[in-house]
Amino acid sequence: MLATTALAQFPAVTPGRTLEFPRDRGAHPDYRIEWWYITGHLESARGPMGFQVTFFRWRNPDADANPSRFAPRQILFAHAALADPAQGRLAHDQRSARALPPLVDAAAQETDVRIDDWTLRREQGAYRTAVRGAGFALELAMTPTQPPLLEGDAGFSRKGPSPEQASYYYSEPHLAVTGRVVAGTEAREVRGVAWLDHEWSSAPLAAEAVGWDWLGLNLDDGGALMAFRIRTRDGATLWATATRRTAAGATRTFGPDAVRFRPSRRWASPRSGASYPVAMQVEVAGEQWSLEPLLDDQELDARASVGTVYWEGAVRATGARPGRGYLELTGYGERVNY
Repeated sequence: MLATTALAQFPAVTPGRTLEFPRDRGAHPDYRIEWWYITGHLESARGPMGFQVTFFRWRNPDADANPSRFAPRQILFAHAALADPAQGRLAHDQRSARALPPLVDAAAQETDVRIDDWTLRREQGAYRTAVRGAGFALELAMTPTQPPLLEGDAGFSRKGPSPEQASYYYSEPHLAVTGRVVAGTEAREVRGVAWLDHEWSSAPLAAEAVGWDWLGLNLDDGGALMAFRIRTRDGATLWATATRRTAAGATRTFGPDAVRFRPSRRWASPRSGASYPVAMQVEVAGEQWSLEPLLDDQELDARASVGTVYWEGAVRATGARPGRGYLELTGYGERVNY
């Protein structure tokens, strides 16, 4: 964990702050780290696909005293991926750069993040992203169909046993997706459903934490489920929580005692050697879901940007309330230092 003197360089995340829109859809540059994360399932003439677009912003206070406009006070990273069973593999790419408006920037008043020609912005009522990576491209519009889902205690989301281990966090489930993807050399028109997460925080994970399992699930009946657990090195759960919204809009948040992640099948990466529980049983307050991946190999090597290798995969959920979503598995190789 960062020393107390280091943490004092960033604003504290505390309960009781009211999230305000559209302002809080934009960047919060005083905080240590922030990300905008969109994942989704797509349907095309060639069958189903999954996609991810994530932009990270990281504040570097060591550069504050440097008067140059080129000083790396804010550093941006981006990941993008396309899971395409028709291709039989995950296509992914990454970017990183110091903030240098207007080419590299995270705007403060509304979602508008870019690293050169990689963009994610909200305009005319929809999120729009354009990404061209190695062997794939995404041009998607994602229109909200539901109000934001405030995670935790009205947007204050605990990430560990200490109160300072927390983020401000909201989601936007059931985004209606239209657009176009390029897989290899083949362009396809697509439609689908997506999930947006936006978080910002100042404190890193607890020292004993190595990573997390996270699930965002768009239920077929219009409901939504977010659940995660923070793991220790021996695989035990250090912290867990979940938010469940019904199709009628009733929302409940659940604490560590109500959330269970149980691996049911693992996949070993031939590249990193990490063994990931790509099929999971997830239980929240007695309600259960069985997760199966669209592809087993959805591992992303992001060591050239955020310095880690992780599994981020499109999954289908069966159970009393089936759905489609994304499962994120970190810390199964090296510890995540976020």
